[in-house]
Amino acid sequence: MLSSFIAAYDSSYDALGTAIAQLSGATGIVILIVSVLVIVAQWRMFTKAGEHGWASIIPFYNNYVLFKIAMGNGWLFLLCLVPVVNFVIMIVCMFKLAKAFGKGVGFGFGLWLLSPIFMMILGFGSAEYVGVE
Repeated sequence: MLSSFIAAYDSSYDALGTAIAQLSGATGIVILIVSVLVIVAQWRMFTKAGEHGWASIIPFYNNYVLFKIAMGNGWLFLLCLVPVVNFVIMIVCMFKLAKAFGKGVGFGFGLWLLSPIFMMILGFGSAEYVGVE
C-alpha cells in the first residue's frame, strides 16, 4: 500500500518537472525570438540615424549610440549607472528618441512602457530620423 502511494507521488513530481521544463523551454525560445527582433530593429534604427548598425549587438556601446541618437550626447548613458537617476534618464531618453524620429508624446509613452514593440515600429516602420534639437 505504502509503496504504491510513493510510486504515485514520485510520478506526479516527474510530470510536474516535465511540465515546468517544457514551459521554461518555450519561454526561453520566445525571449530569444523577441531579443533577436529587438536587436535587428535597433540595427535598422541606428542605420536610419546614420550610425553603424552593428553597434546594436555590442553591450554598453549600443546604449552609448542610443543616447547619441536620442539626446545628442552619448556619454549621458553613464547616468544609467546611478540608482534612481537611471529610471529618470531612461524615460527622458525614450521621449527624446521618439522626438528624434519625428514622433509625438504618445509614441514616447509607448517607447517607455513597451520598448521592444515600439523599437520594432521605429526600426521596421517608415519613421525617418529628423535629428535632435
